[in-house]
Amino acid sequence: MSAGAPPQAGTHPAPAEAGAPCPEALLPFPPGRLAVVAITRHGIALAGRVVAALPGARLFAPRKYHSEAHAAAPGACACYEGKVGAQVPALFANFDGLVAIVSLGAVVRLIAPHLKDKDSDPGVVVLDEAARWAIPVLSGHLGGANAIAAALQTAIGATAVLTTASDARGTLAVDLLGRELGWSLEASHDELVRASAAMVNDEAVALVQEAGRRDWWPGHANGRSGPLPANLHCFDRLEEVEPECFGAVLWIAHRTLPAAYEARLAGKRVIYRPGVEHA
Repeated sequence: MSAGAPPQAGTHPAPAEAGAPCPEALLPFPPGRLAVVAITRHGIALAGRVVAALPGARLFAPRKYHSEAHAAAPGACACYEGKVGAQVPALFANFDGLVAIVSLGAVVRLIAPHLKDKDSDPGVVVLDEAARWAIPVLSGHLGGANAIAAALQTAIGATAVLTTASDARGTLAVDLLGRELGWSLEASHDELVRASAAMVNDEAVALVQEAGRRDWWPGHANGRSGPLPANLHCFDRLEEVEPECFGAVLWIAHRTLPAAYEARLAGKRVIYRPGVEHA
C-alpha cells in the first residue's frame, strides 16, 4: 500500500494548493515550539520562508549575519555569538522541533553528544539550502520529525525523505495510532518495539477497537490512502481475539484490561485510550 507516489529524483514539488491543510496543522506541537537554525546567508533567506510559513517558528543565526536574519524573519529571530554547536543544549531544552539548514553530516556531529532517548529528544530535520529535501534525522515519530518534514513539504515544496519503515511503506505506525485524535498510549518500550516489528514485518496483528473514532486511518501519520494493511486483523471486542495467533494486539478501549488477558497479552499488547478527540 502506498500513501501516494513519491516525486522522482530531481523534481521539486510545488507548495500546497488552496484547500490543502495548512502546514502548521501538520505539526504535533505548536509552531512556537519550532526552531530554525541557519548559518549561511542563503540558509538564512530560506529560513525566513520557513518562519513565514510556520507562524511562531523562530530563526537562530550567527551574530555576524544579524542584518540578514532580521530582514528574513523580522521579530522572530535571535542571533548568537560563537559556534552553532554551543547552542544545541538550549535548543534541545526549549524547543520540541528543530529545522537545521546545515549539512546532514554536520548536524549528526552537532547533536550526537546531546541525545538522550526517543521519548524526550526533539524532532530534528535537515533542510538543504535549495529547499529540495527535508530529511528527518532524529525522533521521526515520537519527536515529530516526520511531521515537520511533511509540514515543510506543504509549506515550501521540499520533498520529505522518510526512512522509517512504516512511513516508507505506508503501513500503520504503532506508536502514532490515534495521536492526531488525542489518544493516549499504554505500553512499555519493549512492547512498542515488538508490536512495531510485527507490523512492518507483515506478521499477523490484531486491532481491537471498542472506543474512539473509527476514521483514524486517513489522517494517520500525516495521512494514509488505500485499504488497511493486509496483516492487520480487525475486531470489535477483545474477547474475540486469540492472542496466541498474533504477533501483537493493539487494543483501543476505555475499560480495564480483563484479568484473564493479562498473561496472554504479556509483552505483545499496546493499549490506546481515546480521550478528547478533535474534529
